[in-house]
Amino acid sequence: MSSPNSQVIKCKAAVCWGAEEPALKVEEIEVDPPKSSEVRLKMLCASLCHTDVLFSKGIPIPLFPRVPGHEGVGEIESVGEEVKGLEKGDIVIPTLMGECEECANCKSGKTNLCSKYPFSFSGLMLDNTSRMSIRGQKLYHLFSCSTWSEYTVINANFVVKIDQTIPPPHASFISCGFSTGFGASWKEAKVEKGSSVAVFGLGAVGLGAIEGARMAKADKIIGIDKNEKKKEKGKAFGMTDFINPNDRSSDKSISELIKDITGGTGVDYCFECTGVTSLIEESLLSIKMGIGTVITVGAGYDGRAPINLIPIMSGGTLKGSIFGGLQVKSDLPIILDKCKNKEFQLDELLTHEISLQDMNKAFEIFKQPDCVKIVIKF
Repeated sequence: MSSPNSQVIKCKAAVCWGAEEPALKVEEIEVDPPKSSEVRLKMLCASLCHTDVLFSKGIPIPLFPRVPGHEGVGEIESVGEEVKGLEKGDIVIPTLMGECEECANCKSGKTNLCSKYPFSFSGLMLDNTSRMSIRGQKLYHLFSCSTWSEYTVINANFVVKIDQTIPPPHASFISCGFSTGFGASWKEAKVEKGSSVAVFGLGAVGLGAIEGARMAKADKIIGIDKNEKKKEKGKAFGMTDFINPNDRSSDKSISELIKDITGGTGVDYCFECTGVTSLIEESLLSIKMGIGTVITVGAGYDGRAPINLIPIMSGGTLKGSIFGGLQVKSDLPIILDKCKNKEFQLDELLTHEISLQDMNKAFEIFKQPDCVKIVIKF
């Protein structure tokens, strides 16, 4: 159902003007009507992910001014004339990825990177233009969307309709962070029953990886975080053992501590969810010789990582993952059903709520030791 009379909307949004700027600025922007294959959303809520922090610092590409945010949930306010299967009033979540179900990549079963609807760092829509502006100046999007705005425009192939009974904060977490970790265990690694798992970093992504390992009935699930407060969060999602690298009772490395817990063998699967490049090598040293797998999920400040090649030359696997290997049409509805059926303890993720007007405080709150996820209310 198209909305041919859509007009430009003036609304409030959090704008990042540069990597050196001290904070986000909440300003009035203009949001264009959706083009033929797009939808415009009235955001219900959004959330903060570590990736938003990186992009606000100009990593990996400094594109400013930008409206950040890629997690959220919104109500369709208007739709382009070529959009099918979506209509005004539908509740949807944005996704990083598209899935055409027809290209070689989508059919391969080997990747979730669609060729027709690509994962993009350009900050622009598929036609290389923006739907947002401020005082006549173009604003860059983040990935396929920009959720830290009262209204946003997204290509219809980058949204998924959800059941309206799912609480908006839970839907927002599912749109990226938690699903990324869960998918890494479930879809990317395919963790087996009775296997052993280690997860570096117990934010929303790491906790999602723990949940995926628990549902797969892994025997040993080891969580690693320097924040002692994350111990209880990890237990809530199925963690069996906890390592705090800052614990001064031992001078052993993380990999040595993991091998102590696993009888000297290491783990079958290790998920690096922090983006700290030095931990990629530590992850490799934590897996079983010859058969272990490391999945790198977290994005960090440094794009290069020195690694010890011996675990790889001995048969170990180092694999990257985007959005947990999830395909948005094939896999995300399964996760949404689990969310609807309350199979996930997503309330454990929600630690802070702020209004859009207070977005300039978000990055500082994110640094607090008790913070897991921040929900932005509109």
